[in-house]
Amino acid sequence: MTTAASALPGAPFFGYRGGELHAEEVRVSDLAREYGTPLFVYSQAAMLAALAAYQRAFAGRDAQICYAMKANSSLALLQLFARAGCGFDIVSGGELARVLAAGGDPAKVIFSGVGKTRAEMRAALAAGIGCFNVESEAEIDVLDAVAREAGKVAPISIRVNPDVDAKTHPYISTGLKGNKFGIAHERAVAVYRHAASLPGLRVVGIDCHIGSQITDAAPYLDAVDRVLDLVAAIEAADVPIRHLDFGGGLGIDYHGDHPPAADVLWARLFERIDARGYGRRRILIEPGRSLVGNAGLCVTEVLYLKPGEQKSFCIVDAAMNDLPRPAMYEAYHAIVPLAPREGAAAATYDVVGPVCESGDWLGRDRALAVQPGDRLAVLSAGAYCASMASNYNTRARPAEVLVDGSRAHLIRARESVEDTFRHEALLPA
Repeated sequence: MTTAASALPGAPFFGYRGGELHAEEVRVSDLAREYGTPLFVYSQAAMLAALAAYQRAFAGRDAQICYAMKANSSLALLQLFARAGCGFDIVSGGELARVLAAGGDPAKVIFSGVGKTRAEMRAALAAGIGCFNVESEAEIDVLDAVAREAGKVAPISIRVNPDVDAKTHPYISTGLKGNKFGIAHERAVAVYRHAASLPGLRVVGIDCHIGSQITDAAPYLDAVDRVLDLVAAIEAADVPIRHLDFGGGLGIDYHGDHPPAADVLWARLFERIDARGYGRRRILIEPGRSLVGNAGLCVTEVLYLKPGEQKSFCIVDAAMNDLPRPAMYEAYHAIVPLAPREGAAAATYDVVGPVCESGDWLGRDRALAVQPGDRLAVLSAGAYCASMASNYNTRARPAEVLVDGSRAHLIRARESVEDTFRHEALLPA
């Protein structure tokens, strides 16, 4: 097994020094001893470096980066991005409450999602969010009614479905005709005309998001062309478009993936946007995974080694409830030891957790030289892991730690078992 820092997703912020895995300047094994396992560990520098690539791309432009907080909604991370000037892409009233609790600016909030409730609309209007990304014709009429009842005018951007194949997992593809998101490309002009006629709404932009974990620039270029074609048609129908929202979706390195760097990708996109004459429009984007995915890892302890005729299993204390992506998407995460046993012979294991499901696995066919009591790091775990964690099998969710140089901050305490049923009630005597 190689232990070169350059071989790890998340390098140079995660790497080996003196035979020990470090997060920035902190030994990960020290964090595991102090806070226990399973444990999420994040690098602040990795997040800010990922954000800086977008900021370089947008220098001199009228642009707003809105962090797609569904990727990881821990309050301290929201606070970090708010301090760095980010807005937020939310998909629920609960996420709006988190943004406000973290000190985010509601005027920089974009509210996406196909199923906004009237209560969520009212809360967002009262907070003064920047824009609703409307996803259906029915939602347009409901939001108009809610806004008029509240004596407000809701700023809206309509999410159009450009029917562009992002070449990604079907569960995270969002821009095809068969997906539930957005309004059909062919219906867009008529829907914009209708929205512009409603007194409770103010049309401010157009929105497009084609999927997640995209590692090729081609789908983005196709989507830009289709959106700009639509802008021309909508404005020809006397509905002005003030901002262009191109969503997020840029992938990260999970397993030798090679997505374009954010600044390189956006240099190409701006070439296309400028050539079409839209370079002075306000631009919004909503990156999520690309800001936090490679900035986190999940530490877990080896409980048992279970050899078998067909498969051998490395049973660890993290499980599908802590880190759901492998079970949900058959996703790959690199798994490495905190302190490699140099020279020890590796065996091939499926790395599995204690949850009572055959789908409870974190990695298949991994070559590992480990013994019970050793600790492993599941890499690229900053996105869609802690935010999707559950209490299945009445398992308390892990603690989370943010590393900043040589300092480590506990940003979420480990749940107790009592926390998992605190709001339940027994039957009357």
